[in-house]
Amino acid sequence: MVNKKPKLAVFKMSSCDGCQLSLLDAEDELLDVLAGVDMAYFPEASSRMMHGPYDIGLVEGSITTPRNVEEIRQIRKECKALIAIGACATAGGIQALRNWKDTREFTKIVYASPEYISTLDRSMPISAFVHVDYELRGCPINKYQLIEVLNAFLNRRKPNIPSYSVCIDCKLKGNVCVMVAHNQMCLGPVTHSGCNALCPSYNRGCFGCYGPMDSPNTSTLASQFRQMGYGKFDIMNIFRNYNCYAEAFRKESEANEK
Repeated sequence: MVNKKPKLAVFKMSSCDGCQLSLLDAEDELLDVLAGVDMAYFPEASSRMMHGPYDIGLVEGSITTPRNVEEIRQIRKECKALIAIGACATAGGIQALRNWKDTREFTKIVYASPEYISTLDRSMPISAFVHVDYELRGCPINKYQLIEVLNAFLNRRKPNIPSYSVCIDCKLKGNVCVMVAHNQMCLGPVTHSGCNALCPSYNRGCFGCYGPMDSPNTSTLASQFRQMGYGKFDIMNIFRNYNCYAEAFRKESEANEK
């Protein structure tokens, strides 16, 4: 009897599609992945739509509408393992900036007939509504990290994804610290590795695209920013970015809001 390949499905909630494109951008590595799975559902790449259940489900995007809530609950039922990919799916994304404001006021300003708009008051991560088996951070995700996560789940092992900060990447590359040398605000000390220290490599502070690292000490970093001459408004703003509603970043931004 021939063993069937595991069925892989890729879903989208509220997002820009960037993380799905990272999977397609894997090119040669993607061919190796496809050799080991049955790509059962991936509207971004194929018109082939197979029904569940699925062995692995990848979900991009945040939950921002009542329809998203219904969809993600149904997806969870159909997937043995559910992996949230990207800042939107793991932390609510850049659209979570709305969470500190009145969404109804936005719809009144933007839309001529706001009564037709169906939306939630907040943009939330997938884990706020269903159980998630693994979260892969990034805006967008690192394609090599995604391949590693898929490989790990297919072989029933723990993904080998580094949990240290961007500062380690800077040290490995020999980058001069932008905080020390240029007095720039940088989230590198509290941000999860994954971008290969892209911004600091060009003498710019880290924007926190990969979200909080394990056990981030955001309060100490905020204190350092104050010693560098930055005010509470600046500190609040730097934590309110792509992963603004990740718990560690959210709490530090709110601590500097008043």
